[in-house]
Amino acid sequence: MFEIFVGIIALAAFLSYLNAKFLKLPETIGVMILSILVSLLFAASYFINQTYFDQVTDFARSIDFKTILFDFLLGILLFAGAIHVNLKGLLKEKFTVFIYATFGVVVSTFIIGTAFYYVASLIGLNINYLYSLVFGALISPTDPVAVLALLKKAGAPKHMEIKIVGESLFNDGVGIVVFLSVLSIATMAHEFDFSHITSEFGKEAGGGFLMGIVLGHLGKKCIVSVNKQSVIAVHISLAIVLGGYVLSNMLHISGAIAMVVAGLIIGNSLHAKVISADLKTHMNIFWKVLDEIFNAVLFVLIGIVMITLDFNIYHLILGIVSIVLVLLARFISIKLSNLFLKKSHRVNKNEALILTWAGLRGGISIALALSLPEGEVKDIIVYATYVVVVFSIIAQGLSIEKLVSKLLK
Repeated sequence: MFEIFVGIIALAAFLSYLNAKFLKLPETIGVMILSILVSLLFAASYFINQTYFDQVTDFARSIDFKTILFDFLLGILLFAGAIHVNLKGLLKEKFTVFIYATFGVVVSTFIIGTAFYYVASLIGLNINYLYSLVFGALISPTDPVAVLALLKKAGAPKHMEIKIVGESLFNDGVGIVVFLSVLSIATMAHEFDFSHITSEFGKEAGGGFLMGIVLGHLGKKCIVSVNKQSVIAVHISLAIVLGGYVLSNMLHISGAIAMVVAGLIIGNSLHAKVISADLKTHMNIFWKVLDEIFNAVLFVLIGIVMITLDFNIYHLILGIVSIVLVLLARFISIKLSNLFLKKSHRVNKNEALILTWAGLRGGISIALALSLPEGEVKDIIVYATYVVVVFSIIAQGLSIEKLVSKLLK
């Protein structure tokens, strides 16, 4: 596993270099496009040397995408994203973010899952309704990593930025909990107890939130106490992330939500007057570099997954239709969320369109799909997930700037 991870980091560095020198696209988008091209080149080897192609495919399938993302990358990426968020701005939009990240995810799950079930049946693919809801749950969380820089460049309003960032940070954790809850129902041989599922959901999400508060305040206290020793402060923050994420998993609570909350608290503490400029600089640079390196790694992994997919025209058709379903469900969930918000916090039609198009799907969706039990249903869901993720990152990611400029003149 270590050798594989080293190889992926090296490939990510090389593709980042090629993108910076030649494509000049936003890094995550450019790296993923290049990694897909590399995958296509390997796929072409099927027509030259089938034995070599089989070896490459077996190697790609040996990469434990789920373990790399959930046991290592996810905690770091969520903390790194949260530490740079303006907590005061987020608190102003806290109820909006909460509604989008909870109600929005649940509504989206049911809309996508129900439509997915009927479309799959229409084209002759046999998939259980509960597993259709599983697809709805894993594809609902948004991942705007690739689009945030473009939103800033396009001059999107700050309140909209905060909504997109805050929602994505929290709906990753909520989406994972919803996915696990629905999957546990789908895989139960006996009659399930809804109250058990609800209590497990509360334990995962609520426990993660409390863990994040404890870790955040512990980290804040330790960092302030070593204010003049920047390297030690950075080391403490890294220990909080790695140790806190492992501890959360051991306690069966949401490590994703814990890392977001801890990141917000520690990031906010860096604005205190007692914090030295040197410590702020070290902390910001360290987590920015980690964020960009591991995002590149994540998007290389997304590209590599393509090698493991066996071509199936019906799976491809379902994946293409799923793009429309996901965008439609996203728009509907945003508009329905308005019903719970004060008039001043509601979004108009143009803003809803931007929030819909900016809701990219990423590595978490693919990792969740790959974690499903082996079988034909998993193949269908992985294929559809991959098509939606690739479309959202490339097509939506590259066009969001123009959309923002056009709709918010």
